Amino acid sequence: MRYRLGLVAAVAAVAALTLSSAQDAQAQEKVFRYATTGDVLGLDPHSNNEGPTNTMKGNIYGMLIHRKPDLSLEPDLAVSWENVDDVTWRFALREGVTFHNGNPFTADDVVYSFERQSQETSDMSFAIATIEEVRKVDDYTVEIVTTGPDPILLLNMPNFYIMDKEWVEENNSFEVVRGAGQTNFPNVNANGTGPYRVVEWVQDNRLVLEPFEGYWNADDMMSNIDRAVLTPIPNDATRVAALLSGEIDMMYPVPLQDIPRLQNEANVDVLEGPELRTIFLGFDQWRDELLDMPGTGQNPFKDQRVRAAFAHAIDLQAIQRVVMRGASTPTGLMVAPGINGFVEDLNTPYEYNPDRSRELLEEAGLADGFPVTLDCPNDRYVNDEAICNAVIPMLERIGIDVSLNAQTKSLHFNKIGRAEENNTSFFMLGWTPGSYDALNPLMQLMTTGAPGHGDWNSGRYNNQDVMDLAERIKTEMDPEARQALITEAFQIHQDDVGHIPLHQQALAWGVRTDTVAEIIQRPFNDVDLRYVVMQ
Repeated sequence: MRYRLGLVAAVAAVAALTLSSAQDAQAQEKVFRYATTGDVLGLDPHSNNEGPTNTMKGNIYGMLIHRKPDLSLEPDLAVSWENVDDVTWRFALREGVTFHNGNPFTADDVVYSFERQSQETSDMSFAIATIEEVRKVDDYTVEIVTTGPDPILLLNMPNFYIMDKEWVEENNSFEVVRGAGQTNFPNVNANGTGPYRVVEWVQDNRLVLEPFEGYWNADDMMSNIDRAVLTPIPNDATRVAALLSGEIDMMYPVPLQDIPRLQNEANVDVLEGPELRTIFLGFDQWRDELLDMPGTGQNPFKDQRVRAAFAHAIDLQAIQRVVMRGASTPTGLMVAPGINGFVEDLNTPYEYNPDRSRELLEEAGLADGFPVTLDCPNDRYVNDEAICNAVIPMLERIGIDVSLNAQTKSLHFNKIGRAEENNTSFFMLGWTPGSYDALNPLMQLMTTGAPGHGDWNSGRYNNQDVMDLAERIKTEMDPEARQALITEAFQIHQDDVGHIPLHQQALAWGVRTDTVAEIIQRPFNDVDLRYVVMQ
């Protein structure tokens, strides 16, 4: 009997030791848990051009050139490149690289990825819109031929994501499907060459990544994390509570009203800095009849005087002071300082002048106003819904009957975007140029009707002079001449009131200092896991 008890005790001791060892191993595992307002829109690297989604693509997928936190460029899947002639670039590719499934990376994958990303349905086609051909020279050399001299080809390369040709073809997934929340194979599965691989994705719940052991640059990685868990937490108070309780190690953005509180908390640090995203409002300028005015045959936004009336009715200083608590910079341009092509002389917001707004509406024959719906996200930008709620009474004071449609970012982007054929009359959007050059918003937001143009020109603003200037900017190699063309295009757009720029929001991240040793806050307001170090 004693033997049996001894055996039981021994078994229990072994079990306890095993459990203790497992717990010790788990305790030593470096898990980075972080949260933001919403989930990624999908895993397909050639779909959904959206900031946090693109950041996640960059953790998983490789590109020829990677952009560092200081915005400089460094080799990734290309080890070097040279300009062979005015329209030809030759890239030497990195040898010995494998995708997460073990397939080797070669020039065939680069050519195939160009063909896939250049589809009309790809939101990422803007990055390669000036490329006419990508041709294979040998297994580890490609040549990129552009339609003309391209002064910013290299700046766009961090947005050219390389997929495994064999994997895509095996899963019959060449076609890029437009819109957030699509469940085609590449949008819910991933296979890149990047430093992290997807372990699990439960949409709107958690996305789990682990380091890819076969990553070509694993030995030089700054990060030491064993696992990263992204949790979307839309509610501001819940997100702050999760940080304070230690449930998560980092959160962004910090609600503006909570910044002073977190700054006074032990083991919590608030990282602040400028962001290069511009928040703006846009109008439907293409339908003959506004969606909110059925049966009237009218679209007031086709009249520049009406757009100007809206611009003069919005008090940007009040939004900065009250809604943004000073953590924003009112702007008159669609690009931020720090973006190549920024024009300081044009960065003056439209004057706040409600009396002038009423005069303009009267001149346009709309003294009694008209109804319109404002489409707004409620989980994408800092205080996005609150900004829209502040805009509504400002417009109501000049006689506009505004209804708010605020919803989660996936529904919002689908509604105002090409997935639902720009199903909007009046909308909010934010934009950071993927190339950090002014040509990007000129192509994406301010022109339409050509490949690579107008993907997020949700109101379909269209001025042929701006389009002509954009085409010249694409190939102008002289910096001064190019800047003059950019300035002219921005001036025309500003005079047209093509959009209403609101502000650049400030960055605010909350980080637990007892678990996170180092994290680099990039001006893109995103988390590149390469630069996260745990205690």
